[in-house]
Amino acid sequence: MNFEFLKNKKEAGIVLAIIATLIWSGNFIIAKGVTKIIPPISLSFFRWLCATILLFPFIKSSILKEWTAIKNAWVYLFWISFSGIALFNTLVYWAGHYSSAINLALIGTTASPIISIILSRIFLKEKIGWQKFFGVGFCVSGILLLLSKGNFQNLLQLRFTKGDLLILLAAICFAVYNTLVKSKPKGISSLNFLFTIFAFGTLLLFPFFIYEMTYSFPIKWNLNLFSIIIYLGMGTSVISFLFWNKAISKLGAGRTALFGNLIPIFTTIEAVFFLNEIFTIIHIVSMALVFVGIAVANWKVKPSI
Repeated sequence: MNFEFLKNKKEAGIVLAIIATLIWSGNFIIAKGVTKIIPPISLSFFRWLCATILLFPFIKSSILKEWTAIKNAWVYLFWISFSGIALFNTLVYWAGHYSSAINLALIGTTASPIISIILSRIFLKEKIGWQKFFGVGFCVSGILLLLSKGNFQNLLQLRFTKGDLLILLAAICFAVYNTLVKSKPKGISSLNFLFTIFAFGTLLLFPFFIYEMTYSFPIKWNLNLFSIIIYLGMGTSVISFLFWNKAISKLGAGRTALFGNLIPIFTTIEAVFFLNEIFTIIHIVSMALVFVGIAVANWKVKPSI
């Protein structure tokens, strides 16, 4: 996939990040909707296996040319595969057994951008200017408004469930991925990079998948489940990761992470249509705060003359 027409365009990074989050939002609906059909590790394993298979025809002629660079970066590739592939979505699917789809998106995307910005500052020396600071503030305010249902006193009585803690851990894993992907080796192309971490993540999940099959309920295979895995493998894996990684290369890890706050907004809208949840003024105000936060963090300030 050629992104040359997007080269050096900040606006392109913003568009790519928005599209990635729109596709990713469906992941939380699925995480909640298939809990009685397929166990969490199995869902994650088949998602990444599908993504790996779908990518293979596009990289089979080029991966050998970059094999030396891949082999030299195996430690880096292990950690990015472990955090962003093997752990992140498996924890999301596991949390789906205990929390609602909207809560999964809310908690995960509230914590991940903040952690990403902190990690980017510590390890990548990215600056935290006033725009990014206030942008984070607006985004978090919007998410907290949704979490509190319009009454911030509810936050004082908030109790984290097992699912909430699992999704919080998932957010930390994704923040680590966001930070690591900024340092992708230059000798590895975008497609070969994704294929390698998808394949590596699938291998890391395989022994746990075998173990899960011995104690969990059997997978209920049908056309709907096949369609879901294709959507996860192609949409939320190949397309979204390509777009997200490209956005990070254009905007930086910390700034791109802010767009993750769009996920609960998109998830909420999808929940209205697919889960028949009620859409209220609280959702509208929350959306406005999140969009303002992203706009502030990405607004280009012209230097004064």
